Amino acid sequence: MFPIIPANTATASFPENDEGIFGYGAIVGAYVSMTNLVSNAGVVATDVAGVGTIRGYIAACEYGGDKGIFGYGDATGAPGGQRSMTNLVSNVGVVATDTTGVGTTRYDLAACEYGEDKGIFGFGHPTTAITNLVSNAGVVATDTAGVGTARSAVAACEYGGDKGIFGFGGGYTAATNLVSNVGVVATDTAGVGTPRKLLAACGYGGDKGIFGFGYASAVNYSITNLVSNAGVVATDTAGVGTERAGPAACEYGGDKGIFGYGSPFTAITNLVSNAGVVASDQAATTGTARAFLGACSFN
Repeated sequence: MFPIIPANTATASFPENDEGIFGYGAIVGAYVSMTNLVSNAGVVATDVAGVGTIRGYIAACEYGGDKGIFGYGDATGAPGGQRSMTNLVSNVGVVATDTTGVGTTRYDLAACEYGEDKGIFGFGHPTTAITNLVSNAGVVATDTAGVGTARSAVAACEYGGDKGIFGFGGGYTAATNLVSNVGVVATDTAGVGTPRKLLAACGYGGDKGIFGFGYASAVNYSITNLVSNAGVVATDTAGVGTERAGPAACEYGGDKGIFGYGSPFTAITNLVSNAGVVASDQAATTGTARAFLGACSFN
């Protein structure tokens, strides 16, 4: 006799967050700590007063299934300005004060979720491949020895529901490194697509990801590269929207994504459908124009 499955029972337990948050970053001549919430319809809200140390070249990811974390970054723009502190984001989008840093201080790194409810920070400047795992309670672990090519200016996102991927960065590479559902980083996978750095990435469609925008050899890009639910990166998709470097990206609405901000300093956004299609620019009507910020989803 076949088991009875109740109507509307989910076939997968992968968390799909409904809202997002952009935070921190650089403006002309300074760093900031303000944040901007993203609704479940992809609408970006006006600035929320910053909490925690102002800094740019920061990374962020989800943890705990419905919360987020900002971490690391540069606070001064001068030697010695890199940080390892973190700021937790509640499931209603409230950013907490600084948590004392764990692991090697650095900036220009990336972060993503893995294992459905945990996160990982990885790579960064000074040039390294070390990673730091984030528990489902938002606790950052000490350094894990780096795997893969040491580099900065990378991007990262989830794929496959419970795994992650770091990609691109450094001296203009397209190499990627997969992250297992227990947070183990794999050696380099040969790059696909235009080598570049200072790009962003996010999940979409529940189990896929997308890398987008970036910079290489004095050129800004708006091209994107889709990531399948098996972690395979596709060749370039023609760019949509304003070419820029240093944007951030996150999920919203459960299965969609958003790229936002970037250099030249702007507050424009580009929505990503649940099929991975990037929309044209949304007018920069809210939020302070900035770049080299972080973003993650929550709730």
